[in-house]
Amino acid sequence: MRIRNIGIFAHVDAGKTTLSEQLLLHAGAIRKAGSVDSGTAHTDSLPVEQRRGISVRASCVRLDWKGVAINLIDTPGHADFSAEIERSLWALDGAIMVVSAAEGVQPQTELLFEALREQGLPVLFFINKVDREGADVPRVAAQIRRRLSSRAALVGEADQVLEAVCDADDAVMERWLAGEALGEPELKERMAALARSGGVYPMLSGSALKGLGIEPLLDAILKYLPEPAATSDALCGVAFAVARDRLLGKGLWVRLFAGRLENRAQLTLPGRVDPLTGEPPPVQNKITQIRDVSGADRGSLSAGEIGVVYGLGQMKIGQVIGSGDALPRKVRPGTLRTPLMTVRVVPEAPEKLTALAAACETLSDEDPLLRTRYVKATGELQMEVMGSIQLEILQEELKSRFDLNASFEKPTVIYRETIAHAAEGYAEYTWPKPCWAILQFIIRPAPRGSGVRFRSEVPAREIAPRYQHQVEQALPLALNQGRLGWRVTDVDITLVGGSHHQFHTHPLDFIVATPWGIQDGLRAGGSVLLEPILELRLRVPQDCVGHVMSDITAMRGEVTAVESSEDFAAMTALVPVASSMDYAARLAQSTGGRGGMSFRLHSYRECPMELGATAPRRSVDPLDTSKYILAARSALEGGIFDLDG
Repeated sequence: MRIRNIGIFAHVDAGKTTLSEQLLLHAGAIRKAGSVDSGTAHTDSLPVEQRRGISVRASCVRLDWKGVAINLIDTPGHADFSAEIERSLWALDGAIMVVSAAEGVQPQTELLFEALREQGLPVLFFINKVDREGADVPRVAAQIRRRLSSRAALVGEADQVLEAVCDADDAVMERWLAGEALGEPELKERMAALARSGGVYPMLSGSALKGLGIEPLLDAILKYLPEPAATSDALCGVAFAVARDRLLGKGLWVRLFAGRLENRAQLTLPGRVDPLTGEPPPVQNKITQIRDVSGADRGSLSAGEIGVVYGLGQMKIGQVIGSGDALPRKVRPGTLRTPLMTVRVVPEAPEKLTALAAACETLSDEDPLLRTRYVKATGELQMEVMGSIQLEILQEELKSRFDLNASFEKPTVIYRETIAHAAEGYAEYTWPKPCWAILQFIIRPAPRGSGVRFRSEVPAREIAPRYQHQVEQALPLALNQGRLGWRVTDVDITLVGGSHHQFHTHPLDFIVATPWGIQDGLRAGGSVLLEPILELRLRVPQDCVGHVMSDITAMRGEVTAVESSEDFAAMTALVPVASSMDYAARLAQSTGGRGGMSFRLHSYRECPMELGATAPRRSVDPLDTSKYILAARSALEGGIFDLDG
């Protein structure tokens, strides 16, 4: 298949977008390379990207090189837009990792490479900015081999190639140890085969700004990165981004792994999940138009290709088209980074709240992790966000796209909670008839990071299997807010008793009773507040190490590793989110702009209540029994579930 689907990844300011421009130029896809600084980059199409000179959304462009179509996805570099980076991974077969020849491996470089390796994606390194003062390709190549992978090798460096190939291929290693001479042509061929399977990581160098090393990189894409794998004929694809057209409306960027899509084809797709049954009802959708990466009306999309499909209705990003059996990797939002803060969005005038909520919902539709909710109890519009840079971009987008002036209050941390000790929860929903659902749970604390585990010890004669299935379906919604107002995690829940009634039990009675019984158990067992802990990766000058260590201690954190080089130290630390939300800016200031950091969620750990916070309940409290039953029977406004949680 004469296609390559690749992404470009880098720490911010490593020259990723400039490199994309040069690849397009040298392949003849554009006549003149755009500039990030002047806002003319072809892969930065949003007004906010052009004004700010940073990539906010992943963009897909096409170029042709030596008879091969290359679909190139340029991803954001800033950590606040990790969700965009993560969704791009779903569509790719290989990646280019850009590293500056001057700054070397940065903290975000490490996190991105780990994500690519976890997904099993082949990676080609491009050491950029060789024209910069202080550039040192051998030093950076050694740094990549030391900090990222010993199987990385500079193309043309025979010793590195031999070492990487032997490390990845036991048969070649045995031949070399036996004293057999390995010819250069064989090593090159073996390196290419191993690179296409993710076994070794070739490195090249050049300057995107000066156009140096671009054509060798294009040749390397064809040689070292794989074409789409042949799969079954059964339809399989994934929606990884939203596209909007003035006439056609909402479209979805789709990577097709198997089968074929055509204009006017009818697709049966899962609709929005019913909050009471937990099941997504099937919805018929008719494809109205298919465009390729260049924007041309193609009429069809074949396995291995990427295109924009219109007419898929309310289908969400991350949903699978057809069978998921042919997916080469898991499609699961939030593995690279999840929102750890919630912020109140305030309209410039109260009458603008409805329009603002609709605009925020549109933005959430384009980024599933950007969850928006309206809290009726407080009359607040809230969003879950990654960081301060994202808030600045959102504010600009609301103004430029929707003509809405909005402000954001100070972000607050998203906590979790768990039960303090084992307790029994009981619910008896038998009045007013007709209804009958009796449940008895034992809820126990579980190890940190274990999530929620459920099992039933109740025989089918007491609670029919279909009702026990309803209990399990209702648990995620029942645990969405505990007694402190946060999502409950790290609990073992056992259904130990209860009953249904042959005549009085109605289909949704156990859906109603489950939150009641769970909350009763959480009240009896007491609550423990859990705060998110970040793993920081820092690169700081040697003369700043002591100061940074003091900062981490002051933030209730701990340094877990330090690796020193001649001028800089690489540090790893664990710190609470609540005490480190502004630390990136403070670090830059205290190191004179020479220090940098990246971070990701490490774990949740217990937090004293005086250092944390509670959250208001977003739906009727199940332990307020009378109101809860009225709400369950639609006789009271408010509902029994926080449906947007």
